[in-house]
Amino acid sequence: MVYHQRYQQRKKGEVGTKEDEECQAFITECANSGYYKRTRPKLLSFLLLSLLSCSFILAPHLFYSDATFSLYSLEVENEGLAADKVANAPLGSSISNGTISCDRSSFRSDICIMKGDVRTQSPSSSIFVYRSRDKSSFTNYLWGLVEEHEIREELQQEKIKPYTRKWETSTMDTVTELDLIAKKESPGMKHHCDVQHDVPAVFFSTGGYTGNVYHEFNDGILPLYITSQHLSKKVVFVILDFHKWWLMKYGDIISHLSDYPVIDFSADKRTHCFPEAIVGMRIHNELTVDSSLMDGDKSILDFRNLLDRAYRPRVRSLIREQEANQKLSVSVSATSKSSLRIKRKVHEHSLKRPKLVIISRNGSRAITNENLLAKMAEKIGFRVEVLRPESSTELAKIYWALNSSDVMIGVHGAAMAHFLFMRPGSVFIQVIPLGTAWAAEAYYGEPARKLGLEYIGYQILATESSLYGKYGKDDPVVTNPRSVTKKGWEYTKKIYLEDQTVRLHLRRFRKQLVGAYNYTIDRI
Repeated sequence: MVYHQRYQQRKKGEVGTKEDEECQAFITECANSGYYKRTRPKLLSFLLLSLLSCSFILAPHLFYSDATFSLYSLEVENEGLAADKVANAPLGSSISNGTISCDRSSFRSDICIMKGDVRTQSPSSSIFVYRSRDKSSFTNYLWGLVEEHEIREELQQEKIKPYTRKWETSTMDTVTELDLIAKKESPGMKHHCDVQHDVPAVFFSTGGYTGNVYHEFNDGILPLYITSQHLSKKVVFVILDFHKWWLMKYGDIISHLSDYPVIDFSADKRTHCFPEAIVGMRIHNELTVDSSLMDGDKSILDFRNLLDRAYRPRVRSLIREQEANQKLSVSVSATSKSSLRIKRKVHEHSLKRPKLVIISRNGSRAITNENLLAKMAEKIGFRVEVLRPESSTELAKIYWALNSSDVMIGVHGAAMAHFLFMRPGSVFIQVIPLGTAWAAEAYYGEPARKLGLEYIGYQILATESSLYGKYGKDDPVVTNPRSVTKKGWEYTKKIYLEDQTVRLHLRRFRKQLVGAYNYTIDRI
């Protein structure tokens, strides 16, 4: 589990730039951010352009002054209405072809949208979008006269690291940076394209903290859902800092977000062409989806339903395998039929008991009397399963265990992100070691309640921590953990995360189990 200090977001004011009205009529629209490189036209071309401009500006005043005024008023009014619509529209809704629009307002992540003729250039870590000239447009035609003998113009450039922890400099240093470049096409220029796609692309990184299940969901899978679900699977995922194991692990989910094979950006040197590109991902909060910010009011429950659809086929297969193995392990000879009937009755009775899953840890933050906890839970009336997830454990198997459970118990840590696999209405008991209270609530407690779980945060006593014996009852590490965690992440990590185990006071913890059992029975 990786913790961070929350920094208050500083809202950066936008510095407006005023341009001459005559320039605005001929220069292409400025995007939200970036820089522009403009080449100076030759003197003769400039004079020609000025002459033509003045002719077209003065002619209406000479012949149709009244009509000109009314048309101008209408244009101003329409521009005002358009501005209001743009201000309230989502990112990307009003982007012109051949432009880049970036939203950098969130302290968590940046996101840019490119529309038009979008092309990848993997060797230079670049994505280009080309703006074509429409010769039927008088404005573009005039610029064509000026730039006919000039090289292609670079209109805009943005840099972005498509990962959702932009406030953590050390983490973002491990993420590949992309150059986003908007260019204007030269007359007669034809661009090479190896693979033509007719759907948008989403570019994101699986670098950073990938390898930690909490971050894989919080920084990757959930933001990917938030960013792409409105495209209804008609999207290509282009992955930076690609890991094959990541795709094998999350392939079931990815296949329910996209109908197309993913692209390894660094390994695939071909030029891929798209009509649109979303670079970066949106993130709402810890392990959640804010329905007020989603198309169609999608929520964390909709994401949970997607997980169910993704894993259901594999879970059914696992159930069939288990049933087949059970049949093979029991002899069906005449002499054993009676014992088979007894075993079936015992199994059926066991299935009627509420299921409790203990997420087991080894080493730091392990429950050292876990076996006694399991026995106590069985005496209360639970059917107990101890789950020890490893990095290589198939997610469908973890999903199967937790989706069929009524109660989950675990010590605060990355594995608690698996509460996403529980059915709404189930009970989640998080054991909270010393020094982890804030993170336990922010990362798992609050998100679990948003999912509809019955959340119980069990904060251990000092005497339930191994730190009590190591430091003594009067040491600030035990009596005032907050004073220690304020010193920084390294202190928190070394003392409370890596050097602490838990031995539960079973009599005290039993109250939580009895409450969870009664709640589950009433619910059933």
